[in-house]
Amino acid sequence: MTTQINRRNFLSASAALAGGAMAGSALLPGEANAAPAAGRDKVRLGVIGTGMRGQVLLAELVRRDDVEVVALCDIEPIMLKHALGQVAKAGKPRPRTYGEDRDEKSYKRMLDAGGLDGVIIATPWEFHAPMAIAAMQAKIPVGCEVVAGITLQDHWDVLNTQLKTGTPYMLLENVCYRRDVMAALQMVRAGLFGELLHLQGGYQHDLRAVKFNSGNPAKPYGGGVEFGEKGWSEAHWRTQHSVERNGELYPSHGIGPCAMYTNINRGNRFTRINAFATKARGLHDYIVKQPGGAQHANAKVKFKLGDVVTTTLACENGETIILQHDTSLPRPYSLGFRVQGTDGLWMDLNNSIHIEGVSKPHQWDDFKVYQDKYEHPLWGKYAAQAEGAGHGGMDFFVIHAFVEALKANAPMPIDIYDAVTWSAITPLSEQSIAANFQTLDFPDFTGGQWKSRKPIFALDGKY
Repeated sequence: MTTQINRRNFLSASAALAGGAMAGSALLPGEANAAPAAGRDKVRLGVIGTGMRGQVLLAELVRRDDVEVVALCDIEPIMLKHALGQVAKAGKPRPRTYGEDRDEKSYKRMLDAGGLDGVIIATPWEFHAPMAIAAMQAKIPVGCEVVAGITLQDHWDVLNTQLKTGTPYMLLENVCYRRDVMAALQMVRAGLFGELLHLQGGYQHDLRAVKFNSGNPAKPYGGGVEFGEKGWSEAHWRTQHSVERNGELYPSHGIGPCAMYTNINRGNRFTRINAFATKARGLHDYIVKQPGGAQHANAKVKFKLGDVVTTTLACENGETIILQHDTSLPRPYSLGFRVQGTDGLWMDLNNSIHIEGVSKPHQWDDFKVYQDKYEHPLWGKYAAQAEGAGHGGMDFFVIHAFVEALKANAPMPIDIYDAVTWSAITPLSEQSIAANFQTLDFPDFTGGQWKSRKPIFALDGKY
């Protein structure tokens, strides 16, 4: 839709949209028909990785009556103990445990034991692909934390395994369920912005105190400059990626919503990609500014990851998308969303929107008014249940979507094609930067199916 709308029409249209949405449209797969004859009322799940992120997801699982957590796997005894405490506190039966022997293959014993309707993978990034492949080969549906893989070949391997086995796979990208992001999706579907032209997003988050700590398990964030073998939690594994890699290392928070808005893999696709990186200064500066940091051995570490990585994507239907990865410098948190079309734009940084014919010329409007009018029906229905859930409620919704799809034997809302397409931005951006910022062709992981696949989150409830 490219027709401009005036204020009266805007109010009428948004009221009609809200009424239609609350009548049950725009629901995710597995939501509109949550219990078909072939479905089930309860699912038995296992969790591989019970660290900080795994425990957040576990908290959502144990408070559900339709989920039995029957198995936990982690090679760090402290984290496994914390997870068992969560389950016990929730009054749920003690699950089977694997990994106390610190065997990195213990997850395979968990999968081989069977009795699972699905598995959550919340381990360090490098384990996601092999663990997901093993689960799918065992015919156990996968809910995998971001990212899907490390190398480009990882992504093809994960995809080919899913296609060969037919085992469901969902990328657990929670930002797709952020309240304002979903409201903006409703606006896109309603044509409020006109024809989309340009979008932006990213991961702009000061992670210096995540990448370094004292090595004390009781203090996983900050308090020192240790990482790797002497670091704890994410500093134990995540920081090494900043040492060895230069690219858009965490794309899905930004690209997930942008891909939904532009119907990537469902009538549209990425065609070209390039990436640029600044010099690397932030992590070194952080180390030397800490007490005793200048004399610490890590002050000599050479970090490869540019402090700000900018990736540009071109789409088949003519849109452009910019992602920015910015995790090594002092800054407030922001994902930097921008959705711009022929009739206006939304930017999340200042919670502002401008719609031609509705907004005063050259002035911003408060996004909250629009967000309330275009509330996604899932938030209208489940806001109370999401209260207190991780990341402002987003973690409730992403777990809810996975569980409901499992129960209903329905398609995963963020499926294998989405997972590998969004996540492959990382190795492709690394290739571009390494080749002096070369523009590359973007692989079509759908094998041409993007032309016939239908959008999800549609206003009429079809997907």
